[in-house]
Amino acid sequence: MKADFLFETSWEVCNKVGGIHTVISTKALNVKKEFGDNYVLIGPDVWRDEKTNPEFTPDDSMFLPWKTSAFLEGIKVRTGRWNIEGEPRVMLVDFTPYFGQQSDIFSRFWETYKLDSISGQWDYVEPALFGYAAGKIIESFSAFHRDYSRIVAQFHEWMTGTGVLHLKKYAPWIATSFTTHATVLGRSIAGNNRQLYSKLSEYNPAQTAREFSVVSKQSLEKLTAAEADVFTTVSAITGRECTAFLGKEPDVITPNGFEDSFVPGADDFGRCRSDARKKLLKVAGAVLGYPMPPDTILVSTSGRYEFRNKGIDLFLNALGEVNHKPASQRQCVAFILVPAYHQGPRQDLINALNDGTAIDGGDRYLTHGLHYMNEDPVINLIGKEKLENSQSERVKVIFVPSYLNGDDGIFNMSYYDLLIGFDLTLYPSYYEPWGYTPLESLMFRVPTVTTNLSGFGLWVNTYFKNPGNGCLVIERTDENEAEVVGKMADFISRFMDMTEGEV
Repeated sequence: MKADFLFETSWEVCNKVGGIHTVISTKALNVKKEFGDNYVLIGPDVWRDEKTNPEFTPDDSMFLPWKTSAFLEGIKVRTGRWNIEGEPRVMLVDFTPYFGQQSDIFSRFWETYKLDSISGQWDYVEPALFGYAAGKIIESFSAFHRDYSRIVAQFHEWMTGTGVLHLKKYAPWIATSFTTHATVLGRSIAGNNRQLYSKLSEYNPAQTAREFSVVSKQSLEKLTAAEADVFTTVSAITGRECTAFLGKEPDVITPNGFEDSFVPGADDFGRCRSDARKKLLKVAGAVLGYPMPPDTILVSTSGRYEFRNKGIDLFLNALGEVNHKPASQRQCVAFILVPAYHQGPRQDLINALNDGTAIDGGDRYLTHGLHYMNEDPVINLIGKEKLENSQSERVKVIFVPSYLNGDDGIFNMSYYDLLIGFDLTLYPSYYEPWGYTPLESLMFRVPTVTTNLSGFGLWVNTYFKNPGNGCLVIERTDENEAEVVGKMADFISRFMDMTEGEV
């Protein structure tokens, strides 16, 4: 039996923060093929002032009769289309009217579900009110359009969990699905340098939540998993976390896929790769102060700025080890493509790129000015590894602390448009429920490294006993960091010793 209407709610609809944006945006085309315009995504209306959301094209005529009715109910929503493949319908909800009602709203959730919101700070309150507003929208829409008798509402991550809880009480005829892409406690434990996997059964969820000050988030995540009609997660390794921390085994494991319609075809692939390499080498030369040879090996890591969870620390450790190995015939430039708290593109770098020159003095690592540079983990570890970016060294490191959305001020190319130009990517994650980045690399024919602690790495090990040279899955445990670093260093060195044709 097929649903008449499908809603999908996430904080990352038309609002890129991390990997969930990729999850939803790359599957939207196929979902729309199945449901047509009866597939609607709900996201937060967080663009304020005079700024225009570049991912959203408004269409005020969409659902106009319902919107008129909903406005009388106090619901403020903008309708339009998401500027991605398939251009699915979108509702962006303004949840700010609920700020003054948060005590009453959370009190009702406590009375009904014992949701513990009392200690929740703004990073809990804001998304929880968004989830509540999304639930109100779906309830209102279904009451207005009674011709849709089979409605399914999917909610992503704990941030939208209040929407599930609201529908469970006020619109139980709507089928709800809750998908978690990580767990609150798993991310907290791993991000605080605690051993997660070897001690999974030893953690007391309530006590651990108090220790890391995530009681409200943990409470919402656990209740949502229990109350949703269907509970899913993206990998078996995260499923074990759910069982341990949420007391609920996922009903279904739903591995993430990837829509490949924006991967260049055979006729354009070579040109796109050449364009990306030229841009990367041009920026590298301008930042470093000297040109890089055309046969330079270009490697990268990317993702959210979770220093240990994403393995950024081990990536830099491996580069330091490679830098002190006997010299090879080729040089290596490593890019760290990780958004951070930056001040915008460097004006001296912009000038150098426009003039076809290099920056004269100053920082030799950054493409964008960085706030609190002396406290930045990447910059500090670069120093500890003595990666000085001198012309005589075989390894250079460039930190790009900006989203690559085509308008960053330096590259002005999207992440995917640059990814195709790399020779190798490395993602030695410790905590990675799925891991889109290595999958994306493979789609663009870039060899990649991941670990068995990522959902994708586990999937590769399960279905591809011999993945070949395209994907190396390194075994990572709570105690073998030096071994992981050594294997990555050997892999990078192997690429540096290859001829250009072999690469």
